[in-house]
Amino acid sequence: MLYIRMILSMVISLYTSRVVLETLGVTDYGIFSVVGGVVTMFSFFNSTMSGATSRFLTFELGTGNVKKLKDTFSTAVILHFVIALCIVIICETIGMWLLNNKLVIPVEQKIAAQWVFHFSILSMFFNIIQVPYSASIIAHEKMGIFAYIEIANSILRLLIVYLLVVICINKLILYSILTCSISALILFIYICVCRYRFEECRVYVIWDKSIIKPMLSFSGWDLYGNISVMARTQGVNMLLNMWFGPIMNAASDIAARVQTIVLNLSTNISMAIRPQIIKSYSTSDYTRMLFLLQNGSRITFVLMLYFAVPLIIEAKYILNLWLGDVPDHTILLMRLSLLWNIAVSMTITLNYCVHATGYVKIVSICSGTLFLLIVPITYIMFKFGYPFWLPYLFNIITVIIASFFSSYTIKKFVTAFSFYKIVFKDLCKEWLVVFVLIGSIGYMSQQFDESPLRLVMVILVNTFITTVVGFYCIFPSDLRMKVIYILRKKLCKKV
Repeated sequence: MLYIRMILSMVISLYTSRVVLETLGVTDYGIFSVVGGVVTMFSFFNSTMSGATSRFLTFELGTGNVKKLKDTFSTAVILHFVIALCIVIICETIGMWLLNNKLVIPVEQKIAAQWVFHFSILSMFFNIIQVPYSASIIAHEKMGIFAYIEIANSILRLLIVYLLVVICINKLILYSILTCSISALILFIYICVCRYRFEECRVYVIWDKSIIKPMLSFSGWDLYGNISVMARTQGVNMLLNMWFGPIMNAASDIAARVQTIVLNLSTNISMAIRPQIIKSYSTSDYTRMLFLLQNGSRITFVLMLYFAVPLIIEAKYILNLWLGDVPDHTILLMRLSLLWNIAVSMTITLNYCVHATGYVKIVSICSGTLFLLIVPITYIMFKFGYPFWLPYLFNIITVIIASFFSSYTIKKFVTAFSFYKIVFKDLCKEWLVVFVLIGSIGYMSQQFDESPLRLVMVILVNTFITTVVGFYCIFPSDLRMKVIYILRKKLCKKV
């Protein structure tokens, strides 16, 4: 069901992106991207508390303490409400100053941009309140419920496109109003479903220091890492705006949309693995935890190759087919963003294991500082006339370096963990596979003219090679046996 949800979301997102770009125009699309990005910059609290909430709910489910689980959920909801109010205040003060004084926005769209900003803040408020409820569904591993709600979300966003075309008012303002309305409706659905399905999701006022203290300690250290990631992402976006204008923001946003879709498609398996890793750690089943860490990463990497490699090779043709009028530099930014996805897929389960331990201090400080340094380095590089794609290259390198800090933390709590055996050997092997795949299939594709036939050929060849290489070179024998067993079981059911 998760993959049905993701494929449907991908198709709808690709279609709506094209229509929204055509309806708003490149400049207004870029304005919406950068103005919404200002709000995102202040929503790092949301990312921090989301990780903390998910970790503590899953941990208590693993221990089986129902009373502690109820107290944890109610505490999380209250904390998210307080955080949401704080972010609204920050955004309406500092954020408005940034919008009015620093961003490059055409004078005739200044008022519209302010309305977009206000509705984006309200939408963000609803999204923050939603976090404990979606975290509860994932902690219970009810992925079907999660998928159905997100399918509804995708269909509603398709409705936005229709309304955007037929309603004749300022399109930029209308788009922000409709987006905000959907956020409110999805929050309402999450609340109703969780209250009906899970007994701990009935909120009551509680202020238990034994819950608040570890949750805030965890989120406090994680906060620095999330601030750094948000500062990197939105800081680079603002620097692109300051040096290259809204059109570059449009290119960056389109690349980010493709990046997000592909990342979600390939990391669906890790969404199911994450709660199992945390529960394994909570019951001290370290053997299973390490099995999930290593093989979850391998499966996620192979799935990423299925989607990312054809998109990297056929980026120009696919973007022209999808958008028609492609903003300048979108192709290169999309390719670099997809390489970042591949790097993340190799190390994503390391982050889950760090969260399972609850000790995020070293990882947040070290990797967070690396991410944060990208912004001033990019500023200096742009000052000296270096190209726009440089921060995207820094992102890829930083993800790889950050995996060393994650490995160090895991080793402190799980002595059986070996960086060389579990991480380093796999990383070297997987990057070799990436370069060989892109190089060989890319060279082959250049022998033919751009066409739908060439696109299909690239997809089929990549699927075949990735399957063979993944099964016999990436997967170990025990994982191969499990995959064969699952496939046989499914085939027998159909017969």
